[in-house]
Amino acid sequence: MGAYVVRRLLLIIPTLLLIMLINFLVVQAAPGGPVEQMIANLTGQGADITTRVTQGGAGENIQAGNKVAAGGGSSKYRGAQGLDPEFIAELEKQFGFDKPLHERFFGMLKNYVHFDFGESFFQDRKVIDLVKDKMPVSVSLGLWTTLLVYLISIPLGIVKAMRDGSAFDVWTSVVIIIGTAIPSFLFAVFLLLIFSGGSYLDWFPLGGLTSENWVELSWPAKIADYFWHLALPVTAMTIGGFATLTMLTKNSFLDQINQQYVITARAKGLDERRVMLGHVFRNAMLIVIAGFPAAFIGILFTGSLLIEIIFNLDGLGLLGFEAAFKRDYPVMFGTLFFFSLLGLIMNLVGDVTYTLVDPRIDFERQDV
Repeated sequence: MGAYVVRRLLLIIPTLLLIMLINFLVVQAAPGGPVEQMIANLTGQGADITTRVTQGGAGENIQAGNKVAAGGGSSKYRGAQGLDPEFIAELEKQFGFDKPLHERFFGMLKNYVHFDFGESFFQDRKVIDLVKDKMPVSVSLGLWTTLLVYLISIPLGIVKAMRDGSAFDVWTSVVIIIGTAIPSFLFAVFLLLIFSGGSYLDWFPLGGLTSENWVELSWPAKIADYFWHLALPVTAMTIGGFATLTMLTKNSFLDQINQQYVITARAKGLDERRVMLGHVFRNAMLIVIAGFPAAFIGILFTGSLLIEIIFNLDGLGLLGFEAAFKRDYPVMFGTLFFFSLLGLIMNLVGDVTYTLVDPRIDFERQDV
């Protein structure tokens, strides 16, 4: 198993490079880059606007009114007609676009090797600091949602498989269908209206991860306050995520129940509980474990975007969305690198977990 883990870790390097290269080329080809964003701000607010352009933590005030060319001119950037070419060149230098494409890409990778993710174009802060600030929100949402989803879905799926066709199976299937039909963000709005001072009850806060006086609270009070703020967003995300996993668990168990080894075990007089948990569980859970890395990453980074907006939670999902909207390339690529690396590691963790559930699996004999 050790050799397999080493091979997979080495395979992460070219995979990560390919992911970064493809996304780098796509983003560079897309219109509306940071230079165009700055030009749009200048031309949209008038000729005398003073704009702060940031690079490497240093600010520089540029008087746009003094940079307008008298006779106009053409430019490769949309909306730049009439602006002084020297001003455009100054903007390109500020954002690093005065260098060739390949030089920018390899320079970025070189910095990433030293864990230097640069600074945000528009927030005048290091990317790593922004990620650290947003991480507690996303980790809290992803961790507790994933834990609840698996704690609910796996036992429920097993019981549904054991009672297939019963009244319990039918009524829980109705609940699952409703959970699948209602998006988590709509359920989040419903929870806010009912329990957060909307039209009915005022039991939970409207947003935020902790209260303003959290630092002054005792440790038991801090823990209670933390879960008090997480109750509604985690509930909304759990409702939207448990349905698929429940049905996956049930169908996996039903498939294994009909296998010959189960029939043989029952014919030998083994107890039904021992058959299900001692024989079926190990095989049926493999497909559930296979989907864990993707489910965790999806909940942690992508599934929480609208929840963060609705509950006023400033996490990584919102950070990535705003960076893509503003074309804040350092934040975009820094978070992409982090997310991709974490996703690849989680896939490896899923494979290692296979062997814990079923020791018969031996990746040493498999090709990477």
